[in-house]
Amino acid sequence: MGILEKIRDRASKNLKRIVLPESNDERPMEAARLILDNKISKLIVIGDDSVRKKIKSKNTSLLEVIDPKNYKDIERIAAEYYELRKLKGMTLEEAHKTVLTDYLTFGAMLVKEEIADGFVAGASHTTPSVIRVALRCLAVDREIGVVSGAFLMEVPNCPYGENGVFIFADCGVNPQPNSRQLAGIAVSSAALFQKLVGKRPAVAFLSYSSKGSAEGELVDKIREAVTMAKEIAPEMLIDGEFQADSAIVPEVAKIKCGDNPVAGRANVLIFPNLDSGNISYKLTQRLANARAIGPLLQGFRKPASDLSRGCSAEDIVDAVAVTAVMA
Repeated sequence: MGILEKIRDRASKNLKRIVLPESNDERPMEAARLILDNKISKLIVIGDDSVRKKIKSKNTSLLEVIDPKNYKDIERIAAEYYELRKLKGMTLEEAHKTVLTDYLTFGAMLVKEEIADGFVAGASHTTPSVIRVALRCLAVDREIGVVSGAFLMEVPNCPYGENGVFIFADCGVNPQPNSRQLAGIAVSSAALFQKLVGKRPAVAFLSYSSKGSAEGELVDKIREAVTMAKEIAPEMLIDGEFQADSAIVPEVAKIKCGDNPVAGRANVLIFPNLDSGNISYKLTQRLANARAIGPLLQGFRKPASDLSRGCSAEDIVDAVAVTAVMA
């Protein structure tokens, strides 16, 4: 049983209520059928009554369809959203219109109000749109101090990482994170790996240098991030800077890094910027036929997951299962 099958199984044993706000897209509706048929989570789907006909599952006891226009607590949701946005100049009337017509915002507010445990979106919305709504509606974890997007990667027939399982971050949010942000991304990614995989994370900060093999401003930034991350979470196994091969290949690590506890054993890879993280996860997904689930949004107090607009229904099922386990 692969890691994603194990996560689906865990989710089914502790059913959480996850919001799917994109009822206008066929893929989330097909995913909803699969989720309900396999009892992976409870679902709240945002839309009118016609949505029920799109979800061709007999197991509808786990399904709730909510139309904001008919929602009994819409005035309270609008008032809460107004409180969040009034300092940005939003009026109560504008807040009311937004939660009525913007299903993404309404779904995120259900999570904020603890009516739902998490939300998954992005099949028909861009990553910036999903993150913008999450930032407006969900509280940021001040201890971490940075929102980021991680991918759970499962690479078939791979001896590296945790039998081919990795967390890649940041692959979706911060174009040029500074040292403090990189440290926060590393700590939240390690915690995510521990929660999803149940194994000890070994966190590697990636660079074009391996433990002093090169010098430069970019290397200095990574070294500073490593120091900060160790200060935030001294109990975690964190180190760097490493080139990718010295981070995950034991034979290379021994040559380049000696007897380092992370080198050659890393299962959480922290990329120096969004270019490298996003390119790496897509190359791994396509060239190695890896499963890539995410971006799993980190740094919020409530679980939320983005989707690639190229996602399949199965990808959405996996994202819902992961979000449920995160909750």
